[in-house]
Amino acid sequence: MNDQQLLRYSRHILLDDIGIEGQEKLLAANAIVIGAGGLGSPVALYLASAGVGRITLVDHDTVDLTNLQRQILHTTARVGQPKAVSGKETLAQINPDVEVRTVCERADASTLAGLIADATVVLDCTDNFKTRHAINQACVSARVPLVSGAAIRMDGQVAVFDSRSGNTPCYACLFPPDQQFEEVQCSTMGVFAPLVGIVGTVQAAEALKLIMGIGESLATRLLLLDARNMEWTSIRTTRSSDCPVCAKAQN
Repeated sequence: MNDQQLLRYSRHILLDDIGIEGQEKLLAANAIVIGAGGLGSPVALYLASAGVGRITLVDHDTVDLTNLQRQILHTTARVGQPKAVSGKETLAQINPDVEVRTVCERADASTLAGLIADATVVLDCTDNFKTRHAINQACVSARVPLVSGAAIRMDGQVAVFDSRSGNTPCYACLFPPDQQFEEVQCSTMGVFAPLVGIVGTVQAAEALKLIMGIGESLATRLLLLDARNMEWTSIRTTRSSDCPVCAKAQN
């Protein structure tokens, strides 16, 4: 690290859990953020400010006026601009040393396979089950840890799925791909603006911990947040022996 970096990241370096070694791991990391909306905004902002060396923003959508109530990565002047491009501009203003790549297309299986192959960590900030399952499949195949978040109305959830370990569940263990789940979206159900900030910030914290190898991750827990009453619930999760994704990958 140069003198400017030592100064910029000094409050991290002062922490016994991080120090210079931990900060250097962040600088060398490659984080894939899929979804540059409500959850992706705080995720990307904190990864960049913390000094994650390379961040890839993946989003096929454009900034809409209705996004600005909660998607703090974007501004009124950027309405109509691709979200990934808008996000890159914001991150450059916060930390110009971070390399930000943009992928302005939908995260399908072929796109994900190429992106995740050399990733340090992947953050799922999307809003539909089909994409979530595609991300999970790619992360299990590449053995890359996945930090997943969700937020709708006044409810949020956060989980970590670390396929590097042989005894922790993947996303499909909790939400089997052959089961039908109700697709709920902000455009029809609404979402409490600070909720995505809370959930996204927890996602960022878990990702930074995974990169540096510090603390205990959420790899065997599902955190649920009731923002109406500001109550967290932690549910223990286990791996499914007949999971069509991670159990198959082990065989």
